[in-house]
Amino acid sequence: MKATRCFLSGLYLAAAICFFGASAARPQAAPSPPQKPAEKSPEKIQEKNQDKSAAKSAPKIPAEIELLETRIRFETDGSSRKEVHARVKINDELGARQFARLNFDFNRAFEQIEIPLVRITHPSGGTSDVLPSAITDTPNPAVANAPAYQDVRVKSVRILGLAPGDTLEYRVITTVSHHPLAPDFWLDHSFDRTGVVSHEIFELNLPASRKVQFHVEPGFAYETHSSESTPDARIEYSWHRKTTVTRAEPAQESNSSEPDVVLTTFQNWGDFVSRVAPQLMALPLPEVIAKAAELSTSATTPEDKFRALYDFVSEKIVTVDLPLGTTGFRVRPPLEVISSGYAIPEEKCALLSVLSNGIAAPALALSIDASKDKVPRISAFSKILVEATVSGKDFWLDPSIEVAPFGLVPSNLLGKFALRFFFRSESDSFDKITASLPFASSQHVTIEATLLGDGKLNAKAKYIMRGDNELLLRVAFHKTPKEDWKNVAQLLAMSDGFRGQISNVTTSDPYATHDPFTVEYEITQPKFVDWSKKPLRIPALLPLLGIPDPPAKPTGGSAPKPIDLGTPLDVEVTATLHLPDGTVAHVPAGTSVARDFATYASLYSAKDATVTASRHLNFILREIPADQAADYNAFLRTVQNDESQAFTLERADTTPAAPQKP
Repeated sequence: MKATRCFLSGLYLAAAICFFGASAARPQAAPSPPQKPAEKSPEKIQEKNQDKSAAKSAPKIPAEIELLETRIRFETDGSSRKEVHARVKINDELGARQFARLNFDFNRAFEQIEIPLVRITHPSGGTSDVLPSAITDTPNPAVANAPAYQDVRVKSVRILGLAPGDTLEYRVITTVSHHPLAPDFWLDHSFDRTGVVSHEIFELNLPASRKVQFHVEPGFAYETHSSESTPDARIEYSWHRKTTVTRAEPAQESNSSEPDVVLTTFQNWGDFVSRVAPQLMALPLPEVIAKAAELSTSATTPEDKFRALYDFVSEKIVTVDLPLGTTGFRVRPPLEVISSGYAIPEEKCALLSVLSNGIAAPALALSIDASKDKVPRISAFSKILVEATVSGKDFWLDPSIEVAPFGLVPSNLLGKFALRFFFRSESDSFDKITASLPFASSQHVTIEATLLGDGKLNAKAKYIMRGDNELLLRVAFHKTPKEDWKNVAQLLAMSDGFRGQISNVTTSDPYATHDPFTVEYEITQPKFVDWSKKPLRIPALLPLLGIPDPPAKPTGGSAPKPIDLGTPLDVEVTATLHLPDGTVAHVPAGTSVARDFATYASLYSAKDATVTASRHLNFILREIPADQAADYNAFLRTVQNDESQAFTLERADTTPAAPQKP
């Protein structure tokens, strides 16, 4: 991973995997899209010894789902029944571990889960059924300290004794009744493309009396059957798909976020909003108005007052991080949220809206690739945000993050569409999330290092950040226990190309969002150099600047796309290296290049056994036209060539001369 501009996305993902990846399955809004068994596709095994005889059998995937049947029936009142039947062949120990526990998420306020069958068939032909005592029903770990959401649960099946060669068969029935958005219903489904599922059956049974929007992606043929035209008439859709895949080279997942099958009773986005918005809105009761006045009593301008309200909702109300729609968009009253001190993202946005007396309003951000022109569906949304206009300025905010500076939302949402909860017409229903930030983005990294005579390197690193990557670092350290901060700093150092032992990690207060975020750590690398090498070359002790790659050449006659540089950002990295006495350093020449979209300059010097290096990269524009690709490539090569330059060290031989023989 490259540092400074792009590395933190990978850092945050890695940190999330390290510290939160072990949590139980995530709940889904109900009626949820049909879930494939075990929630995760087994990992792919790369073919080994490809140069050996082709007759040698190809390695198998850890577990193969020989049959996956999903049957869903909707009723006119919005209730539904989903039955999943799966038969899984376990091929190796990894597959046995993957299916050793099955987790199913549900909200018992309007969902029920039954698991009538869990059976293991052994290669010898013997069978064993998993006893009901192996099935547990517990609150989702995310709501362990939130009594208001104890209905959000996980039903788990622990499967002991599963071994390679076994076949696991199970059946799961999910029923939904009295959903908060009933009688409306909706569904998304995507067929397997990984090669894990050999035979997939998917069936839908709908009441003919309900008007639904129904969309199927091209290439997924289906059969239909309609019953007689009666008040109880039904329409059935069915898909039968068999896959033959070379096990050594399984098919790849689709890059599209669009599901293969979509149906919904929402006829348009306005229809959807008219059902959801009333549940997220609350009247500004006198007690709420009094609380808002108390929170903003020291503020003098409308913007300062709104900032004070945002700080309260963001920082003082703990976020219970449940996926969007888990509670069916049903939220608790504002005073109950305030008194409890915790809330789900929907409740935090609703609370900020009512405290601001309508200045702010919730909005649902579309997922990265979803289009506002597609069939209305809840799964198209990735986040709930707040849109506000204060003193003529527009702001987008995400109070659920807790440590997000005012006006800063995740960078993957910038420039995307969000569905407003208040609009005059369908054409006015979506607004673009502003791509500009409320402050200038900057990143400053300083390295103070000492190289010892034995080749050991001791260094101190300090990061000062404002902008998109600041948010990622704030969240990473905020979500991680302080005793594990060293692990996050280790990931940060590795992403910058630094190796060694991390110690003494400190940060500024993640909640101090009015100021840039700072991170400091010390790193030690015992064998950084080998003085016996002649000549001895070392790189500048600077993070590599993460510059976006040039766009790929368009295919199929499509027009070339503009080059996305991301949020304008000023990056400055400096390093000071103290060398042992008697060491002479030869430094390369610096570089300077300026374009209308970015500037770059570097400076290197050596004096009195001290080497200094600095690089300054300033991205001026967010995007440049495709016809400037050649100019951008030249700029990119100049920066990369400069980063590849090395320092040469010469040191007088201090080893005592061996005594000469007489």
